[in-house]
Amino acid sequence: MYAVIRSGGKQYRVAPGETLQVERLPGKVGAKVTFDDVLAVRTDEGFLTGDAATKAKVTGKIIQQARHPKVLVMKYRKTKQYRIKRGHRQGYTAVEVSDIKL
Repeated sequence: MYAVIRSGGKQYRVAPGETLQVERLPGKVGAKVTFDDVLAVRTDEGFLTGDAATKAKVTGKIIQQARHPKVLVMKYRKTKQYRIKRGHRQGYTAVEVSDIKL
């Protein structure tokens, strides 16, 4: 059994027991998280989409609040003495999926 959920403007395929990294969610480590925006659910009986899938809920537990490695952005023009170097670290939340309820 697996489900397709939407979180942070992205879609994820999740199954019970999996760990996924989503955009930063509010909450502390150990807190429970519920994903209500379910797009599709695959069960042993078949595939649910539309209204049947929107009634489903995916629950999980926050394992980690962290940041990805730094990405460096460099702008350079060779004859103008123009150099800009910036870095960015995107925050994420690691969630362990515990259950998919229909």
